[in-house]
Amino acid sequence: MSRLIVVSNRVSPPNAAGEETVGGLAMALAAALREYSGLWFGWSGKTTPVFTGALDTETVDGVTTAVVDLEEADLDEYYNGYANKTLWPLFHYRTDLAAYDRVYGEGYSRVNKRFAATLAPLIKPDDVIWVHDYHLIPLGRELRALGVKNRIGFFLHVPWPARQVLTTLPGHKRLVEAMFDYDLVGFQTAEYLQAFEDYVLFEAGGSQPGTDRLRAFGRTIKVGAFPIGIDAPEFARMLRGVTARRMRDLMSASTVFRNLIVGVDRLDYSKGLEERFMGFERFLADNPDMRREVLMLQIAPVSRESVEAYQEIRGRLDALSGRINGEYADIDWAPFRYVNRNYRRDELAGIYRAARAGLVTPLRDGMNLVAKEFVAAQDPADPGVLILSRFAGAAGQMREALLVNPNSPEEIADALKRALSMDKTERIRRWSALFAGVQTEDVTAWRDAFVGALAGAKERRAALAS
Repeated sequence: MSRLIVVSNRVSPPNAAGEETVGGLAMALAAALREYSGLWFGWSGKTTPVFTGALDTETVDGVTTAVVDLEEADLDEYYNGYANKTLWPLFHYRTDLAAYDRVYGEGYSRVNKRFAATLAPLIKPDDVIWVHDYHLIPLGRELRALGVKNRIGFFLHVPWPARQVLTTLPGHKRLVEAMFDYDLVGFQTAEYLQAFEDYVLFEAGGSQPGTDRLRAFGRTIKVGAFPIGIDAPEFARMLRGVTARRMRDLMSASTVFRNLIVGVDRLDYSKGLEERFMGFERFLADNPDMRREVLMLQIAPVSRESVEAYQEIRGRLDALSGRINGEYADIDWAPFRYVNRNYRRDELAGIYRAARAGLVTPLRDGMNLVAKEFVAAQDPADPGVLILSRFAGAAGQMREALLVNPNSPEEIADALKRALSMDKTERIRRWSALFAGVQTEDVTAWRDAFVGALAGAKERRAALAS
C-alpha cells in the first residue's frame, strides 16, 4: 500500500533506550510502522525559546521518526492545559476536575496549526495519514486548510464521553466538527462509537446514511470501532528473554509461600488506584486467615507532575499505602508494596508471570493493554487470574476475567478472595479463553482493520473539502 504517516503527540520508538514502560501506544504504532514503510511525526518532548518548525529525524529499530520542539507556552497551554486539564478529565467523566480556560483552547489550536504546517511539506500525494488521540483532534481540519487532500484517519485511544458529558465543554460543537475533516474516525469500542453517533444525531443535527457513515456539518465520514491489542508474538519473545526470567525468579523468591497480586498503571486518577487500595484493604480486613498468604505490588510511575490533580492523588496514595501497612504489617511481613518508578516491558512481563492475580481496575479506560499483557504472560499450566474493571474498554473482549465495579471495595475484595481460592481447572479454562482472544485480537488485527478501512475510504470530493 501507499506510505503510512503516523501522527501522535509524543514520538517514543520502542527500544530507543531499551526502556519502553507501561502504556501501549508506542508499542502499537511501532508495530504498524514496521509493517508499512512510513514515518512517525510528533512532538519531541523538548521545548525551545522560539518555535521554528525545525525537524529532527532518525531511524530506530526500523521506525523512522520526525520530531519538532514546542515553545514553553505551547507545553503549558496545549499539553498541560487543554489536553490534560480539559479533555482528559472530561473524556474520563471527571467533569469536577476539568478546567475551562480560553488560553488553553488557544494554545491547543495554535499547536495543531503548527503541527500541520510542519507536517504538510513532508506529505506525498499517495500517503495515508493516521492521526492519534485527543491531543490532535483538530489536526485534520488544519491539514485540509493547507490543501492536503490525502486520506486522513483519526483514532481515539481514550473513551468518548456521553453526549450529556461532552456538552459541558465550551466549544464542544467546533471540536466535533473538526472530526468531520477526517475520512475515517475510529474508537476503541462500540460503546464509545455509539456515544459519538448519539452526539452527531441529537446535538449536531446529523444523519446516518449507512451503518458505518455519519453526515453532519456538510460532510460525510466513515466511523468504526477498532479495539487495540498487543503485539502478542513480540511479547511472547520478550517473555522468554533473560530479563523477564530473571525478574520472574526475583519476584517468586521474594514472595515465597505467598500469592502475588500485581497492579501496573500510570499514576492517574482515571486508573482507580485509590479505590483499588481500599479494595485490598477490605480484603485484608475481611479475610484474616488469608492475610499472610498474600503480597500486593502496585507499580505506578508518576506522570504529569505539574498538574495539580496528579500531585494531590500521589499524596493520597502515599497515605493510603502507609495506612494499610501500618494496620496489617508484622515484623517479618508487610502486605503492600507501592512503587513509583518505571520498569521495562520485559521486566513487567516477568512480574506478571509470577503473579497469582492481576488487578486492572480503572474507573474508565479506553482499552487497557496491561490486562492483555498480564494474560499473555501467564504460565499455561498454572495461570493467574485477571480481575478487570467492567469500565475498561478491554472488558468487552475479556469476559472470562473476573469483572468488577471498581468503585466498590467490597467487589474488589470478593474478587480477590475468589481469584486466590480458584482451582486450577477453572483458572486454566478462563485463561485459555482470554489468551485466545489476546492472540487473535492483537495489534496486527487492529492495525490492519483500521488502515484497511482508511485505505478503502472513498476519495474526498471537492465539495466536501470546501
